[in-house]
Amino acid sequence: MFGRRTPGPERTPRPSPIPPPLPPTVPTGPASPPAPEAATTPPLDPLPAPATVATVAADDGYYQIKTGVFDALLDSVDLAELGRMDLGAKREELSDICREIVNVKGYLLSPSREEGLIREICDDVLGLGPLEPLLARDDIADIMVNGAGRVYIEVNGKITLTPVRFRDNAQLMNICQRIVSAVGRRVDETSPICDARLADGSRVNVIAPPLALDGPVLTIRKFKKDKLTLDRLVQFNSLSPACAAVMRIAAASRCNVLISGGTGSGKTTLLNCLTQFIDSGERIVTCEDAAELQLQQPHVVRLETRPKNLEGAGEITMRDLVRNCLRMRPERIIVGEVRGPEAFDLLQAMNTGHDGSMGTLHANSPREAISRLENMIAMGGFNLPARAVRDQIASALDVIIQAQRLRDGSRKITHVTEVVGMEGDVIVMQDLVVFEYTGEDANGRVLGRHRTSGIRPHFYDKARYYGFDRELMAVIEQTP
Repeated sequence: MFGRRTPGPERTPRPSPIPPPLPPTVPTGPASPPAPEAATTPPLDPLPAPATVATVAADDGYYQIKTGVFDALLDSVDLAELGRMDLGAKREELSDICREIVNVKGYLLSPSREEGLIREICDDVLGLGPLEPLLARDDIADIMVNGAGRVYIEVNGKITLTPVRFRDNAQLMNICQRIVSAVGRRVDETSPICDARLADGSRVNVIAPPLALDGPVLTIRKFKKDKLTLDRLVQFNSLSPACAAVMRIAAASRCNVLISGGTGSGKTTLLNCLTQFIDSGERIVTCEDAAELQLQQPHVVRLETRPKNLEGAGEITMRDLVRNCLRMRPERIIVGEVRGPEAFDLLQAMNTGHDGSMGTLHANSPREAISRLENMIAMGGFNLPARAVRDQIASALDVIIQAQRLRDGSRKITHVTEVVGMEGDVIVMQDLVVFEYTGEDANGRVLGRHRTSGIRPHFYDKARYYGFDRELMAVIEQTP
């Protein structure tokens, strides 16, 4: 049969090289009700957990059957022929072979248990084992694996422990290595920290023993299949229509934009939303540690950093990428995350004709974002006076957008702040849109409203050049 080889004499069963998942020991509570103000994790109806998440009961007979089916599968499959199939055909072929093996060997399984067993074996062979059901759910924003026995997920801003388990840390480590090797990276005792990505662009971080004391720690920031837009974020009450209009005009008017926020506040999602307003005729160069931006324009060049090799050489840093992309005739430069001396090179690019460049940065307020930029430049070894650095920042940046994850799990745009210029040694900033807290409801959800300042933006002339001046002033001057 296609994709199979003629089975030889039956051999003594041996332990499966891909161990089956352990049965659940911690029950999963009911899904939290969706928060109407969630941003990057929209309020979707919670999906029922797939069958393989709540696996069968812990009985030795099931695991013996699974091991027997797995061993027989290895004897029956022609790996060379299977390798020429696409993923869907591979899964269908393996499922058919597993069903035949169950029938030939006379294993007594209910239809649901048989389907669950076949699905688990296919996930182990072709995918990421116990993680596959979680990756298939679009309502999950983060998957956090703390060793083989504890897997957490974030849904609608709330973190929940799941019943998903790995047999042991060796199986978890094998899956981590499978993920990072797919993008040409490695994780082991000599290189225990690694950033990588899945095929859909989802961000992956792995930290392995001996740094992780209780087993490998795997963190996956999932991308939603349904891409978010500013209009969708308005529907989720993450920002007001006026706030969305100001941000859209700033992006379309080629303002230099910095998105600031804490971990999990939605910076990358917001950056993806803003890039939708870049003209399709512009040449865009992106620089990232792990490529996760999903730009829709036709002329995009994606660059990614590279870690050191086994000999400790060959590292390509973010600064190397930013400096090189200046020689690639970019019209816009987008840096996935500014975290080091590349901040100086990005500011230089913004000051030398690359208007409309964007980036993200970890900070808790627009003013703190300015201070972090100064500190990054200082840590890069640039021997520049503080006044000169601030002049560079004030002349380079136009708008700082502050994203924040609130205590109820929702995400908000709290500030759209403009960098006006210098007064003495101080960088002058003005808020165009601010989120004002008004309290919380009976369910603990944060309430508030976005208020526009009514002040004419400093980038008004840029907006007028691109024909957005009237729309800009209409939204800035409107009252809530």
